[in-house]
Amino acid sequence: MRKPLITPTLAIVLMLLYVSQSFAETLSIKEVANGIFVHQGIHELPDPNNKDEIANIGFIVGDSCVAVIDSGGSPEQGEALKNTITATTKTPICFVINTHVHPDHIYGNIAFKQPNVKFLGHKRLRASMSARAPYYIEAAKRDIGLMLTPDNFVPPDIAVETTKELDLGGRTLVIQAHPTAHTDNDLSIYDTKTKTIWLSDLLFMGHIPVVDGSLNGWIDEIQKLRSIDALLAIPGHGPVSANWPLCLLGEEAYLRVLQTEIRAAIKSKQTIEKAIQTVGLSAREEWKLFDQLHKKNITTSFAELEWED
Repeated sequence: MRKPLITPTLAIVLMLLYVSQSFAETLSIKEVANGIFVHQGIHELPDPNNKDEIANIGFIVGDSCVAVIDSGGSPEQGEALKNTITATTKTPICFVINTHVHPDHIYGNIAFKQPNVKFLGHKRLRASMSARAPYYIEAAKRDIGLMLTPDNFVPPDIAVETTKELDLGGRTLVIQAHPTAHTDNDLSIYDTKTKTIWLSDLLFMGHIPVVDGSLNGWIDEIQKLRSIDALLAIPGHGPVSANWPLCLLGEEAYLRVLQTEIRAAIKSKQTIEKAIQTVGLSAREEWKLFDQLHKKNITTSFAELEWED
């Protein structure tokens, strides 16, 4: 007599697999405005436990399309975000908007790579992804135990040079490409229906701002952002704020302290090593991850400001 192809043990395994797929992992989300859903990240450095899943990510639902705003810090988080969207709405995903190149915002892209989904990014994002991919792949393996390949760096299908409008059906998103500020490839998203501005890492709340572009450019861009007619602001890190534009003040104050004190250090012929030990210490109690990231901000900003006229 032939043995059955499916043994009792195999049947149990298949059943458990079916159950696990039926209850796919999702993310905690909050609907902060009508049709706008945010998963708030944690104030931690990337490590093997959090897998770089530390940024605010989410999605905006229109009548005919869903736009994903940043895909997360790992392929697994990207899958969880996709599961969350399908559990929330039957509206199809049409767009993934990457607000900038940092890993905690783009590593989930591959979960959304499908023929009917278009990726959007700043006109400089493709080049930045390409330039950073080798280092990011090595760092992901070393620092968080994440095995990536070049395929994980999904570049934009649509490059935004200045502004672009997306019609999601019943709501229009205005995508703005910014001059060099937090990075050289920052985008913001403005929802005209709810007057919500999704600033991503152009705005930090609680988490110390990270300078990876231009200190002067970021301060200048903050002045322009103030004129936006918004009711709600979504940062890249920290809680959503209804206190617009006053929620920019903390970030701006920190950046101006860096600017003022680094300029003074350069004028007095201090070395960068000395500046790292003295600049901006008054802000320590105001920001999470200050001790881990503040010195890098000084290094980046010192290199920019020492070349001022």
